[in-house]
Amino acid sequence: MIAQMFHSGPFLPDLVLGASLYFPPIFKAFLLGLFFWLIIHHLLRNWIYSGEIWHPTLMDLSIFVISICAALLFIVKIVNE
Repeated sequence: MIAQMFHSGPFLPDLVLGASLYFPPIFKAFLLGLFFWLIIHHLLRNWIYSGEIWHPTLMDLSIFVISICAALLFIVKIVNE
C-alpha cells in the first residue's frame, strides 16, 4: 500500500532520467584531478622514473590521489563563494 503511494511509474526511466541530469561533484573532481595529474606527471616524469624514487608507480598513484583531493577542494571553494 505504501509502495503504491510513492511509486509513480516504472523505475528504470526515472533512474535513467535522473542519471542523465545529475552529475555528482566527485566525477567533476575526478576529471579535474586527472587534468591536474597529467600536468604534474609530465613535469615530474623524469625525476620519478630516474631511480631516485623507490616505487614510481606508488608515487604516481599518490600524486593522482592528491590531485583529486585538491580538485575537490577547489570545486568546493568555488561553490561556497
